[in-house]
Amino acid sequence: MKKLFLFLILSFLLFYGAEAKIDSYKKGDQVSGEIKLSKKRSIILPNGQWEVYYRSTEYAANMRFSVLSLGKIENNGFSEFIDIGYSNMAGMYVKYIDPILIEILFKDEHDGCYERAEYFVLELYRRGSTHNCFKAGHIDVMKELYNPDDKFSRGYSAPLKRFLKENSNIKIPKILLGSFHSYFSRTTGGDWIMLAYAIDPKYLNGPKNKYFTEDTSEYHKFNINRFPEHQETMNKWLLIAAKRHQELENLANSKPKYKLSLEKYLNNQTTKNNTLILDQLNKLNSLYKNGVLTKEEFDKAKKKILN
Repeated sequence: MKKLFLFLILSFLLFYGAEAKIDSYKKGDQVSGEIKLSKKRSIILPNGQWEVYYRSTEYAANMRFSVLSLGKIENNGFSEFIDIGYSNMAGMYVKYIDPILIEILFKDEHDGCYERAEYFVLELYRRGSTHNCFKAGHIDVMKELYNPDDKFSRGYSAPLKRFLKENSNIKIPKILLGSFHSYFSRTTGGDWIMLAYAIDPKYLNGPKNKYFTEDTSEYHKFNINRFPEHQETMNKWLLIAAKRHQELENLANSKPKYKLSLEKYLNNQTTKNNTLILDQLNKLNSLYKNGVLTKEEFDKAKKKILN
């Protein structure tokens, strides 16, 4: 999923973009709350403190495409990642833009908005130049970093590898749960907004993994029926990812007819309850880390939530 973002940098030098707020962030920034894409659009970040470990803004003849990568570090390890891509293409160079959009999102043989065995779910609306893409599943981190299917893309993971080298005490899990979200329509301002989101399953109270490759992982859709605890964790993730996609649709001012039908991921009551508990624990942990609660108050509140 990350490969798709960084491939965009090379492919979209023809894209026009108005001055973007996303360009104001820089590597090393500590961010919480939201990321401003432009004067009118902001992406709400999950709770906690995030660090910018990569930013790129490419220009050509007053045209612009921006990418921002952030990670949340907890207990000397990355717990979550977010990659954000943004460009405004309001009516510019239509005959050039559409073929590139199609090539990147729908014809890349290694990744894209079409069914692949490694994707757990894919939901897609596509009509004319409009697309609305949501996909989710698991990520074999070592493969994506060091041995991706597309050998040409090895350099795209360089910013994260460089960050890990500079911060050798920071660890990264071998398996992540990930989602990819992309929306573009000229009927709602011509903004192309993309988001890739990933989390260490243990922060969803997921069980330990025994298998760590893309094909053998317990989270693979062809394996998961044999691992009910992993299935429950995946259901939690699909609920979180589906809600985030709806937020992106609202951010893009999507017309109702362009929105995806995601009810099947949102209507699992058990998953909703588990996600609510996770949100409460995250907020409680934040209060404890910020010194608002003592250790005794934290333990007492945590016990009450879990019971």
